[in-house]
Amino acid sequence: MEIEKAQEIGLCFGVRRAIKLLKEAANEFGEIETLGPVAHNHQLVEELAKVGVKPINRLAEVQGKILAITTHGTSPELLSQIKSLHIHIIDTTCPIVRRAQNAAKELAEAGFDVIIFGEAEHSEVKGLLGWAGNKSIAALNTEQLNMSKKSLYRLGVISQTTQTQSAFIKFVTQLTATFGSKIREMRIVNTLCQATQRRQESAIRLAKKSQLVIVIGGYNSANTRRLVEVCSPIVETHLIEKVDEVSDSWLKGKHHIGITAGASTPDKAIEELVARLESL
Repeated sequence: MEIEKAQEIGLCFGVRRAIKLLKEAANEFGEIETLGPVAHNHQLVEELAKVGVKPINRLAEVQGKILAITTHGTSPELLSQIKSLHIHIIDTTCPIVRRAQNAAKELAEAGFDVIIFGEAEHSEVKGLLGWAGNKSIAALNTEQLNMSKKSLYRLGVISQTTQTQSAFIKFVTQLTATFGSKIREMRIVNTLCQATQRRQESAIRLAKKSQLVIVIGGYNSANTRRLVEVCSPIVETHLIEKVDEVSDSWLKGKHHIGITAGASTPDKAIEELVARLESL
């Protein structure tokens, strides 16, 4: 049985940067808190907790005077609230997410109503909505939009950074085809993360030559779910968070197994998966 890892796999630049910043801060200040998990991966969160980095769910739960903003970023309103409490902020917002925030802000300031192609309840998208102002909306399809509103006369469109390029193109195409005659001006800004796109493309190449693909990452990780979405139409694909979830039955008759991982999956977890498959 051959086990092959995707060429682009595991921790991305943004998450590695955040881990470095958090470990340095914990070493300097002792225990610190993060507003939500630094990234959507339980193993990574557990690993950071061992060095004193602990997530909280709400601002009201803050115990100390050091608080980290996660890779997904947050809204300007929440940042102001934190500063008003005289809490020191360690900002680990991914630079790619920061670029999307700036795009949302610039579109809003230019008088555009902003549509964010993404999951409205995802922490990154909540932050983007904050930067885009009160005339913004998040949607995954045109059916979720009320285009009868006069406020959607001039439209700016951006994307959650971890969506797939094909899905973003499809959304913009549907938007134009369905409501184009009602929109006087539309400006589209490509805010997709290119590192995420490369991981998706690498996963597709691997899926095409594998008999089985195992994706390891957080169940609530958007970029990890995208990997499953691009691989599953091609080959049998399973998503796991921990190696003990691998079933012997998946491997029967399989001679070439591909492995890929979400952008917040620790290197150690990937190696444990390889060792688990080799032992089976």
